Amino acid sequence: MISALWLTSWIYLIHFSFSCCDEEIVSFFPKGEPGTVSCLSGSQSNHVVTWYRNDIEMPTATDNFSRIYQQANLLWFYPAQLEDSGMYQCIYNSRRVNKTIIVFENSVGLCFNKGMVFKQEVPLEYSGRLTCPDLQNFRNDENAPLALQWYKECHLHLYEDWKFISSGEYLLINNITKEDEGIYICRAKHMYRGKEYNISRAINLITFEISKNNIPDIIYPNNNSIEVKPGSRFDLVCNVSADPLDKMVIVTWKFNNEILNTDEKYKILSGKQIIEVKLNISKVKDRNYGQYLCEVWSQHATQVAYVVLNYPAPNIQIYVIGGLISPLLIIVASLLTYKFFKVDIILWYRDSCQPLSKGISDEKVYDAYVLYPHNISGYVYLTETFVFKLLPEILEKQCGYKLFILGRDDVPGQAVITIVDKMIKLSRRVIIILMPDLYCGGMQSLLSEQELAVYSALIQEETKVILIQLDKIKDFNSMPESLRYLKQKHGMLTWRGTFRETTEMATTRFWKNVRYQMPASPSPLSSDLHFLPITFHSSQISDG
Repeated sequence: MISALWLTSWIYLIHFSFSCCDEEIVSFFPKGEPGTVSCLSGSQSNHVVTWYRNDIEMPTATDNFSRIYQQANLLWFYPAQLEDSGMYQCIYNSRRVNKTIIVFENSVGLCFNKGMVFKQEVPLEYSGRLTCPDLQNFRNDENAPLALQWYKECHLHLYEDWKFISSGEYLLINNITKEDEGIYICRAKHMYRGKEYNISRAINLITFEISKNNIPDIIYPNNNSIEVKPGSRFDLVCNVSADPLDKMVIVTWKFNNEILNTDEKYKILSGKQIIEVKLNISKVKDRNYGQYLCEVWSQHATQVAYVVLNYPAPNIQIYVIGGLISPLLIIVASLLTYKFFKVDIILWYRDSCQPLSKGISDEKVYDAYVLYPHNISGYVYLTETFVFKLLPEILEKQCGYKLFILGRDDVPGQAVITIVDKMIKLSRRVIIILMPDLYCGGMQSLLSEQELAVYSALIQEETKVILIQLDKIKDFNSMPESLRYLKQKHGMLTWRGTFRETTEMATTRFWKNVRYQMPASPSPLSSDLHFLPITFHSSQISDG
């Protein structure tokens, strides 16, 4: 089949060599792959072109639904078939250009045809590159290079060798040796009308020796990578050492198959010409990241080196330190939050969980027994207002607690000591109201009552005590030692209100602190009892 195609091609070539055509070019495509032929160069592509096949008088269709069609000055094959081989003409301005098309099949057992390869030469012991040819018409509108897969004699494991690096439509080869000679295949994927096609080219790499004195040397870059912060200014510099007498050295920076604008400087150092080509990136953006090629062209060889701009790697140390410190900060923040908002947290928890709780039956009737000074000169109004108005308003009406207040809930004629002892035992808390100078000047009216409360709190450990001072007490030395101990153990709340019960709410700071020291939930019996009448035996009643 191959020999027949070659014979056909030669017959066409001989026939048209004696014609009046101006130009003649040969193109060849693998069978089953897309192919394209250009009639005009870029500078002439604005001419109106008509394509013909020599054995067909009608012009080629311009409808892209056809397998072979014309688009501007290009002739397209989707895909090329063996019967497409032959002579084609493109005509513009009464001028004819002959094109010979050869569609070939791969050699038996190979992924290429041995007779249809592109020859490319590279110097030994230097870095060079192979170029995948004739791909320019398959690029997209942005002229971006195609993504290629490279093979050596049909073997894909090319990139496992550090010597080979794919870059755009090039294959970079480091330190070329004789062993690198052979057939290389470049292959790209191409989509057309929803169908995927392969585009492949076979390249025969041939090496040659050259004097090192005649070859420019790329000092930098050296196939390395650099981390660059987005938004920063960055300069890429390609330094090349060359023979001062070699005036044909050209150094360029290339990115995405496009030659970039650069600044050049030349100087002589130690008998060598140093060429510095600088690429300035004023502000690094996402599109600037990738592989940059420094290409050096001379009359003897072409060399290339690359540098890759990468995003900065995450600072693992920061994450490690942050991972260690974060739990500590959370713990500290939690402790501080609990310290400053402990009362609010506990009260919120009680309000949220109390409806779900069945309550605790401890056989107590009252939530608190209120112990307060009686008939203290200068403090009678303040004391009675706080005890008989504010405490019931806040703790009983707003919070649902049940208080026992001597003088309100007791039965007249009963012995005070007996009532106090009994009611303290039936109460879950004892609220002791304190005033300044309460224990000075012989005012001991509360000693017996307080002794019972302190005895229950300290000795029997049955009842917890809540100490409230209605005015700032300056000297605690006059207080009984037992009260000073309770103050040290439980603390003391200070009332700083206005004594107008209508302005008080249970959500103020003082009352939150009182509620915090009160039982978690009101006594289950308290909602049904306003006060508890008590029957005493005659032996329990005394005149004192």
